Amino acid sequence: MSEIEKISLDQTELLRFITAGSVDDGKSTLIGRLLHDSKSIFEDQLSSITNTTRKRGMEGVDLSLLTDGLQAEREQGITIDVAYRYFATPKRKFIIADTPGHEQYTRNMVTGASTANLAVILIDARKGVLTQSRRHAYLASLVGIPHLVVAVNKMDLVDYSQSVFDAICKDFSAFAERLDLRHVDFIPMSALLGDMVVERGNHLNWYKGTTLMDLLENISISHDVNREDFRFPVQWVCRPQTKELHDFRGYMGRIESGSISVGDAVTVLPSGLHSRIKEIVLYEGNIEEADAPQSVTLTIEDHLDISRGDVLIKTGDLPQVTKVFDAMLCWLSEQPLDPGRKYLVKHTTRVVKAVVSRIDYRVDVNTMDHEQTDVLTMNDIAHVGLKVQQSLICDDYQRNRATGCFIVIDESSNNTVAAGMICAATN
Repeated sequence: MSEIEKISLDQTELLRFITAGSVDDGKSTLIGRLLHDSKSIFEDQLSSITNTTRKRGMEGVDLSLLTDGLQAEREQGITIDVAYRYFATPKRKFIIADTPGHEQYTRNMVTGASTANLAVILIDARKGVLTQSRRHAYLASLVGIPHLVVAVNKMDLVDYSQSVFDAICKDFSAFAERLDLRHVDFIPMSALLGDMVVERGNHLNWYKGTTLMDLLENISISHDVNREDFRFPVQWVCRPQTKELHDFRGYMGRIESGSISVGDAVTVLPSGLHSRIKEIVLYEGNIEEADAPQSVTLTIEDHLDISRGDVLIKTGDLPQVTKVFDAMLCWLSEQPLDPGRKYLVKHTTRVVKAVVSRIDYRVDVNTMDHEQTDVLTMNDIAHVGLKVQQSLICDDYQRNRATGCFIVIDESSNNTVAAGMICAATN
């Protein structure tokens, strides 16, 4: 079992967040500072990056090396892949996704953002709000990240100027008004020197807000998961071949949203068959109630034809089941979209064949204008229509992130070429 999986099983609340921004805004250094100042790195790790820093002819310790794990990243001094790190404080556990700043790696930012509770967008105080800053803010809004923090970094290089910070906040706020963001926090900081990251430091006394660490520890994430609509995609049908459990038939998976109790009436989609929950089984024993995001095995009172890809929902809370729906699509592949070609769509645990039936418009992330186009290339974001071969449950992504998202796969190469968010079902 990986360390991250161990963290997920712990009862301490877990917050997932990403860092994003333009090139050289200091994302890796910020994460390194969080790990270092919260005493979440081992002595051998510190010794290793100290030696690497010296070999590169630099003084002190280059904390960005804690996340730039690939050799190519260290040689170029940039982040290429999504680097996942974890640390813990007495209040909360954290999983961080350090995402690349280069435009050609925007697809990796989408990957890291798909499960995040919070996004930290870094802005270089000397450069202000750049195109990539706007792109990442728009993507954070698009994928429904509930909380956004704008970290104005490198304040030490502008003499910790309050007027510079205020101007950036005003500029970003004007852009953010056109996005679907719940709340935006602004924090001035120096990740290199540590001001306003874990400790307040001595140079930003005019700023009366919280440090980044205080915000990460105390921001409420209890409402980030849909607690109303029960959705249970079946991952595996469990039929133990033992004498004691010869008649056992359980449906294994993770509760993506909502809650379930023994005795609740459920409907199996897309078939529409009905039954009731007989047992909720964990390794440690049976329980009476479970909720998202627990992984459980469910048994039902009736013998029904249920297989991987089916979804159990509470009877009376029916989503739309359809083969045609609209979505926002982030194209991630270097190969352009071929509108006439068949792709695979993976939605929860079901994989079906699909075609993009139309492209309504592409979004200009700088102006938010809708542009007409008949082709999508890498990093394009567009409103499209899709037709799938088998019916899917269509939850609006803004209501239910877990069952409102999907990925598009190239059938020949098995590469993920796009990420999608369901907007509405169409008949």
